Amino acid sequence: MQLAEFQYDLPDHRIARYPLPERDTSRLLIYRDGKVSHHRFYQLAEQIPAGSMLVFNDTRVIPARAIMAKPTGARIELLLLHPERPTRIISEAMSVPSPVVWECMVGNKKRWKEEDVISAGLRIRDTDVLLEAAWENREENLVRLSWTGDFTFLDIVTALGQIPLPPYLGREAENADSETYQTVYARKEGAVAAPTAGLHFTDRVFEQLAARQIRSDFVTLHVGAGTFQPIKTENVREHHMHAEQLVFTRSLIEGLLNHRDSLIAVGTTSLRSLESLYWFGVKCLNGETEFFIEQYYPQTVSSPPSKAEALKAVLDYMDARKLEKLLGETAIFITPGYAFRLIDGLVTNFHQPGSTLILLIAAFVGEDWRKIYREALENEYRFLSYGDSSLLWRKQG
Repeated sequence: MQLAEFQYDLPDHRIARYPLPERDTSRLLIYRDGKVSHHRFYQLAEQIPAGSMLVFNDTRVIPARAIMAKPTGARIELLLLHPERPTRIISEAMSVPSPVVWECMVGNKKRWKEEDVISAGLRIRDTDVLLEAAWENREENLVRLSWTGDFTFLDIVTALGQIPLPPYLGREAENADSETYQTVYARKEGAVAAPTAGLHFTDRVFEQLAARQIRSDFVTLHVGAGTFQPIKTENVREHHMHAEQLVFTRSLIEGLLNHRDSLIAVGTTSLRSLESLYWFGVKCLNGETEFFIEQYYPQTVSSPPSKAEALKAVLDYMDARKLEKLLGETAIFITPGYAFRLIDGLVTNFHQPGSTLILLIAAFVGEDWRKIYREALENEYRFLSYGDSSLLWRKQG
C-alpha cells in the first residue's frame, strides 16, 4: 500500500485558518451509497435516521504550548505530550501538585543543556508563582516541572500555556482560539488537539437531534500531537502509529450493547475509540487483560466475534473488577481493508493529503474517498480543523 495512492492536491487558500462566526453554519457534505449531496450543518438532524446514536469525544484541549526561558534569556518552548509521573492517567495528572514529569516536544532543545534549569514567572489568583523545568531524561524528552504554592498542574498550564493550534494553520494562537478551538461539550482536560469534527455542534443542533430521538453519548480520547504526525514512509504499513489514552463509562458500553439502530461516530477519534473498544472485548475473550490495542492487532484475529459478544466480554471484565470506568490506550491503525465492527456513519472534517486520517476515510468509504474530496474541492468547501464538515456512511460489502 503506497502513500502516493492517498495524496490529492489541496490548494493553500482552501485551508480554513479561522472558524466561521456561527459554528453550525458550516457546510455539510453527505455521502451515502455512492451519492453526494450538499447541505448546512444545522440540517444534520434531518439527515440522520430517527433512533440513531451519536458518540462524541468530550476531551478538552489544554493550553499545552508553554514558553519558558533560560537565565540567559534564551526561549525554550515546551509542548506537553503525556504525563509520566506521578501518574500516566491524564485526567488525574491535571489535579496533582508539584512536582510532575511530562514527556514533551521541545523547541530550541539544542540550547537547553542537561544541567540547565529554565523558568517562568506566573500570576495565579493574586499570587506570584515561580515555575521551573529541568531535564528528567533528555534523551527521552522527559521534563520535570515544579512550582511554588499550593496549585494544581491544571492551574499552572492554564496560567502559562497557549492553545497549541495545528501547524498547518500557519499562525499563532489568538485569544479567541481558547473558545473556538473547543467543542461546546468539552469536559475532560488533557488533549493537545481538538476533536475538530465536534466544533460544528451547537445547542441548536443538539436540540434538533433530541427532537428526533437521536441519542448522544460520550467517550474520552485525549488527542495527542501524533494526530498531526505525517506518514514519512512510502509503504504506509511501515508507519509507526501514535498511542492515545481512552476512557469509557459503563453506561456508554451498556448503551452500545443494547443499541440496534445506526451508530455514528463524531470524529475519527470517536471512531478509533469505539473500534478499539471492540478489540479489547476480543482480547478479554482470549484471556488478555491489558487494554492496549496495537496498531495491527485486528489483523492477528482470524475469527472475530460478534459485536454483542465483544461488548459483553468488556462488561464482564468490568464487573469482575467492580469498575464504573474503563481506561485504555490505542494505537490502532485503520487502513483500507479494515472491517469495521461497530460504526455505520462518521461525522468528520476534510483531512490532509497523505495522512493517517485519509487512510481511515478510504477504509470507511472505499475508493469513493476521491470522489468525495473532488466534490468538496469543486464546491469550494473549507478544509482541515476550522473547515467544513461531512457525514459519511460506511461503504457496504
